[in-house]
Amino acid sequence: MTALNELTIAEARDRLAAGETTSVELTEACLGAIEGAGALNAVVRATPEIALEQARAADAAPERGALTGIPLGVKDLFCTKGVESRAGSRILEGFRPEYESTVTSKLWASGAVMLGKLSMDEFAMGSSNETSVDGPVVNPWGEGLTPGGSSGGSAAAVAAGLCPGATGTDTGGSIRQPAAFTGITGLKPTYGRCSRWGIVAYASSLDQAGPMARDVRDCAILLGAMAGHDPLDSTSADVPVPDFEAALTGDIRGKTIGVPREYRVDGMPEEIDRLWADGRAMLKEAGATVRDVSLPHTKYALPAYYVIAPAEASSNLARYDGVRFGRRAELAPGDGVTEMYEKTRAEGFGPEVRRRVMVGTYVLSAGFYDAYYNRARKVRTLIKRDFDQVFADGVDAILTPTTPSAAFPLGAFEHADPVQMYLNDIFTVTVNLAGLPGISVPAGRDARGLPLGLQLIGRPFEEGDLLNVAGALERQAGFVARPDRWW
Repeated sequence: MTALNELTIAEARDRLAAGETTSVELTEACLGAIEGAGALNAVVRATPEIALEQARAADAAPERGALTGIPLGVKDLFCTKGVESRAGSRILEGFRPEYESTVTSKLWASGAVMLGKLSMDEFAMGSSNETSVDGPVVNPWGEGLTPGGSSGGSAAAVAAGLCPGATGTDTGGSIRQPAAFTGITGLKPTYGRCSRWGIVAYASSLDQAGPMARDVRDCAILLGAMAGHDPLDSTSADVPVPDFEAALTGDIRGKTIGVPREYRVDGMPEEIDRLWADGRAMLKEAGATVRDVSLPHTKYALPAYYVIAPAEASSNLARYDGVRFGRRAELAPGDGVTEMYEKTRAEGFGPEVRRRVMVGTYVLSAGFYDAYYNRARKVRTLIKRDFDQVFADGVDAILTPTTPSAAFPLGAFEHADPVQMYLNDIFTVTVNLAGLPGISVPAGRDARGLPLGLQLIGRPFEEGDLLNVAGALERQAGFVARPDRWW
């Protein structure tokens, strides 16, 4: 008998509907798992009182919503009313919003239960979940391994059975990379599909909320509740939200899958190349046509991303100054407002955030704006045009590896050039630059037994088709492994 905290969202929903369990029982099982998983450091703020109150309300509800009674974790980037929301940063210590993010509001309106806030890289800047003020998150697949970032707490919590699903955000791969490292499924929707209102901003033209869960069906269920137009977000798309779960027909006959030549990078590990070849074979076996395609500007994506994202971050993070909310540094006699800004930001921001803010300020400065930022924006346009041409040529989805390796040890890049860490985003940043949907599906394991993911990239606002192709890949891969409990 599967433990209640190990159920998928769909399984839990069906058991609740059949009266075989209650939301209180599900919630207590997850809270118990959280209490016993302190070594993972995935949950930074459990909210048992709120969770049990919501669970009791769900059990008493006369009508059931899409997620009634389902316990979920929330990445600490989402503002949650009355619950500290600090985005992994010291500078937001004590910040308890008076409002709820649109995405979490939609989840609670659908009947979901909030278990607590999940760890993340500070302000979502990182690929290993080591930059948080709360310390590193540990991958449940191995003591001392990173779960990826920035949504590492969400990925670790789902993989370890602390919650059946969680929210994540993805600016350059922050849902898909940790999903691949922890053997779960993570979906980055089309830019504008989910509202950004109430989510602490990193790079506003790239950030997108999305679901993280154990399988494709659960991601479809979560996305249906999270998505929708929001007049509070000027970048929110006014497009219908289809029934994503109903799109999972399992039939991908007649679909054309593109394999981009440019993603075959120098030094790619043999096991990643082999997994990619296996993915092509799996999709052919499921009835799809697989052919090579070209995305010629891919090689410029990473440098363009690491100009645009820090530039937007330097602007977005200017609001954290110790005046209106969050932490304020102690001042010496005679200090003025300038000293307050300087001391507060120096104490409140970690090294990686300071690095990116300085890079962003530099590329936006007089004399460098055209040389760096404007050039990066032009490259971004070319990258999107590459995808548009491939999709116009009849390709329905694009298959790539999600990451260039399996999970690496915590601290592996501590003394390395920061660019070495940034290379973990090499397969994922193009999707954000082009505003497309992308999903990572666990599809194999490396020689050490660690999970590896394959990425599928879809047409804009065609998440239903993308999820259906991902479901077919998931069935062919048959990945059912779960980490052995060591924590």
